[in-house]
Amino acid sequence: MAIGLVFVIEGLLYAVAPGRLKDLAEMAARFSEDTLRNFGLAAIGFGVLIVWVARSFLT
Repeated sequence: MAIGLVFVIEGLLYAVAPGRLKDLAEMAARFSEDTLRNFGLAAIGFGVLIVWVARSFLT
């Protein structure tokens, strides 16, 4: 189910704002690999926190 939701969100980004997504990709290309890695790790942590909160309080 989670993988399906990821595809839905990704698809929405491409469908609703393709130009903005291109701008974000160009901006990401200017960041160093370490900066991108740190953003990725922060996103993983945030995602784990959201799942933990949802499972703890909504079930």
